[in-house]
Amino acid sequence: MGIEIERKFLVTSDGWRATAHEVVPMAQGYLNDLVTVDSGAMRTSVRVRIAGDAAFLNLKSRELGHTRQEFDYPIPVADARALLELCVGGVIDKRRHYVEHAGHLWEVDEFLGDNAGLVVAEIELKSAEEHFARPDWLGVEATDALRYYNLALATHPYSQWSEAERNAMDLKE
Repeated sequence: MGIEIERKFLVTSDGWRATAHEVVPMAQGYLNDLVTVDSGAMRTSVRVRIAGDAAFLNLKSRELGHTRQEFDYPIPVADARALLELCVGGVIDKRRHYVEHAGHLWEVDEFLGDNAGLVVAEIELKSAEEHFARPDWLGVEATDALRYYNLALATHPYSQWSEAERNAMDLKE
Protein backbone atom coordinates (compact mmCIF):
# COMPACT_ATOMS: atom_id res chain seq x y z
CA MET A 1 0.00 0.00 0.00
CA GLY A 2 1.26 3.46 -0.88
CA ILE A 3 0.82 6.52 1.29
CA GLU A 4 0.80 9.91 -0.39
CA ILE A 5 1.74 12.99 1.60
CA GLU A 6 1.02 15.92 -0.67
CA ARG A 7 0.38 19.63 -0.26
CA LYS A 8 -1.39 21.77 -2.87
CA PHE A 9 -1.01 25.52 -3.47
CA LEU A 10 -2.33 28.13 -5.82
CA VAL A 11 0.24 29.72 -8.13
CA THR A 12 0.53 33.52 -8.20
CA SER A 13 2.85 34.14 -11.17
CA ASP A 14 4.64 32.53 -14.11
CA GLY A 15 7.99 32.59 -12.27
CA TRP A 16 8.10 28.78 -12.27
CA ARG A 17 8.15 28.54 -16.08
CA ALA A 18 11.83 29.43 -16.41
CA THR A 19 12.88 26.50 -14.20
CA ALA A 20 10.47 23.83 -15.50
CA HIS A 21 12.61 21.00 -16.85
CA GLU A 22 9.86 18.75 -18.24
CA VAL A 23 6.27 19.16 -19.42
CA VAL A 24 3.87 16.22 -19.73
CA PRO A 25 0.39 16.52 -21.28
CA MET A 26 -2.25 14.70 -19.24
CA ALA A 27 -5.86 13.65 -19.70
CA GLN A 28 -7.68 12.12 -16.77
CA GLY A 29 -11.15 11.17 -15.73
CA TYR A 30 -12.95 9.43 -12.90
CA LEU A 31 -15.00 6.23 -12.91
CA ASN A 32 -16.89 7.52 -9.88
CA ASP A 33 -18.00 11.02 -9.01
CA LEU A 34 -17.76 13.40 -6.11
CA VAL A 35 -21.30 12.60 -4.92
CA THR A 36 -20.58 8.87 -4.43
CA VAL A 37 -17.38 9.67 -2.58
CA ASP A 38 -18.84 12.48 -0.44
CA SER A 39 -21.90 10.40 0.46
CA GLY A 40 -19.70 7.55 1.70
CA ALA A 41 -21.06 5.14 -0.94
CA MET A 42 -17.42 4.81 -2.06
CA ARG A 43 -14.37 5.56 0.06
CA THR A 44 -11.95 6.02 -2.84
CA SER A 45 -11.71 7.96 -6.06
CA VAL A 46 -11.01 5.79 -9.12
CA ARG A 47 -9.05 7.67 -11.78
CA VAL A 48 -7.75 6.80 -15.22
CA ARG A 49 -4.89 8.98 -16.52
CA ILE A 50 -2.95 9.22 -19.74
CA ALA A 51 0.33 11.01 -19.08
CA GLY A 52 2.39 11.45 -22.22
CA ASP A 53 2.87 7.95 -23.64
CA ALA A 54 1.90 6.09 -20.44
CA ALA A 55 -1.40 5.33 -18.75
CA PHE A 56 -2.42 4.48 -15.20
CA LEU A 57 -5.38 3.38 -13.12
CA ASN A 58 -5.25 5.08 -9.74
CA LEU A 59 -7.22 4.63 -6.52
CA LYS A 60 -6.94 7.23 -3.79
CA SER A 61 -8.57 7.10 -0.37
CA ARG A 62 -11.06 9.79 0.48
CA GLU A 63 -9.65 12.05 3.14
CA LEU A 64 -9.20 15.77 3.03
CA GLY A 65 -5.74 16.91 3.89
CA HIS A 66 -2.23 15.99 2.96
CA THR A 67 -2.09 12.23 3.74
CA ARG A 68 -4.01 9.58 1.84
CA GLN A 69 -3.65 5.99 0.70
CA GLU A 70 -2.82 5.75 -3.00
CA PHE A 71 -2.57 2.82 -5.39
CA ASP A 72 -1.27 3.39 -8.93
CA TYR A 73 -1.20 0.72 -11.65
CA PRO A 74 0.15 1.02 -15.20
CA ILE A 75 -2.35 0.00 -17.90
CA PRO A 76 -2.21 -0.05 -21.71
CA VAL A 77 -2.90 3.36 -23.29
CA ALA A 78 -5.64 1.82 -25.46
CA ASP A 79 -7.41 0.60 -22.30
CA ALA A 80 -7.07 4.06 -20.74
CA ARG A 81 -8.64 5.69 -23.79
CA ALA A 82 -11.58 3.27 -23.58
CA LEU A 83 -11.95 3.90 -19.83
CA LEU A 84 -11.93 7.68 -20.37
CA GLU A 85 -15.06 7.19 -22.49
CA LEU A 86 -16.75 5.58 -19.45
CA CYS A 87 -15.85 8.33 -16.99
CA VAL A 88 -18.46 10.40 -15.21
CA GLY A 89 -18.14 14.17 -15.21
CA GLY A 90 -15.68 15.80 -17.56
CA VAL A 91 -12.23 14.74 -18.62
CA ILE A 92 -9.54 16.96 -17.15
CA ASP A 93 -6.91 18.16 -19.60
CA LYS A 94 -3.75 19.73 -18.24
CA ARG A 95 -0.04 20.17 -18.73
CA ARG A 96 2.10 19.10 -15.81
CA HIS A 97 5.34 21.02 -15.46
CA TYR A 98 8.11 19.57 -13.28
CA VAL A 99 10.05 22.22 -11.37
CA GLU A 100 12.98 21.69 -8.99
CA HIS A 101 13.23 24.16 -6.13
CA ALA A 102 15.55 23.96 -3.11
CA GLY A 103 15.85 20.17 -3.22
CA HIS A 104 12.18 19.39 -3.83
CA LEU A 105 10.26 18.51 -6.96
CA TRP A 106 7.16 20.61 -7.59
CA GLU A 107 4.44 19.53 -10.00
CA VAL A 108 2.78 22.60 -11.48
CA ASP A 109 -0.51 21.76 -13.18
CA GLU A 110 -1.67 24.20 -15.82
CA PHE A 111 -5.27 23.30 -16.55
CA LEU A 112 -6.84 23.50 -20.00
CA GLY A 113 -10.37 23.19 -21.40
CA ASP A 114 -13.14 23.72 -18.83
CA ASN A 115 -10.54 24.34 -16.12
CA ALA A 116 -8.40 26.82 -18.11
CA GLY A 117 -7.05 29.65 -16.01
CA LEU A 118 -6.41 27.48 -12.97
CA VAL A 119 -2.77 26.74 -12.06
CA VAL A 120 -1.87 24.78 -8.93
CA ALA A 121 1.41 23.43 -7.59
CA GLU A 122 1.81 20.24 -5.58
CA ILE A 123 4.70 18.90 -3.58
CA GLU A 124 5.01 15.33 -2.30
CA LEU A 125 6.73 14.98 1.05
CA LYS A 126 8.30 12.10 2.97
CA SER A 127 6.51 13.12 6.17
CA ALA A 128 3.78 15.54 7.15
CA GLU A 129 6.32 17.54 9.18
CA GLU A 130 8.94 17.79 6.42
CA HIS A 131 10.14 21.36 5.88
CA PHE A 132 10.32 22.80 2.37
CA ALA A 133 11.30 26.14 0.94
CA ARG A 134 8.43 28.09 -0.61
CA PRO A 135 9.18 29.39 -4.09
CA ASP A 136 8.27 33.07 -4.61
CA TRP A 137 5.58 32.10 -7.19
CA LEU A 138 3.69 30.03 -4.61
CA GLY A 139 0.42 31.43 -3.27
CA VAL A 140 -2.02 30.28 -0.61
CA GLU A 141 -2.36 26.64 0.36
CA ALA A 142 -5.34 24.76 -1.07
CA THR A 143 -4.63 21.30 0.41
CA ASP A 144 -7.84 21.26 2.45
CA ALA A 145 -10.07 22.94 -0.14
CA LEU A 146 -12.09 20.21 -1.82
CA ARG A 147 -12.96 22.31 -4.87
CA TYR A 148 -9.30 22.18 -6.00
CA TYR A 149 -9.18 18.37 -6.01
CA ASN A 150 -9.22 16.94 -9.54
CA LEU A 151 -12.26 14.79 -8.70
CA ALA A 152 -14.18 17.97 -7.85
CA LEU A 153 -12.86 19.78 -10.94
CA ALA A 154 -14.19 16.96 -13.15
CA THR A 155 -17.68 17.52 -11.73
CA HIS A 156 -17.62 21.29 -11.19
CA PRO A 157 -14.91 22.79 -13.45
CA TYR A 158 -13.20 26.11 -12.81
CA SER A 159 -15.05 27.77 -15.72
CA GLN A 160 -18.33 27.25 -13.80
CA TRP A 161 -17.10 28.66 -10.49
CA SER A 162 -18.79 31.76 -9.17
CA GLU A 163 -16.74 34.81 -8.28
CA ALA A 164 -17.28 33.88 -4.62
CA GLU A 165 -15.78 30.40 -5.17
CA ARG A 166 -12.75 31.86 -6.96
CA ASN A 167 -12.17 34.39 -4.17
CA ALA A 168 -13.15 32.29 -1.15
CA MET A 169 -11.16 33.02 1.97
CA ASP A 170 -11.12 29.42 3.26
CA LEU A 171 -7.54 28.87 2.09
CA LYS A 172 -4.46 28.94 4.33
CA GLU A 173 -2.01 31.81 4.03
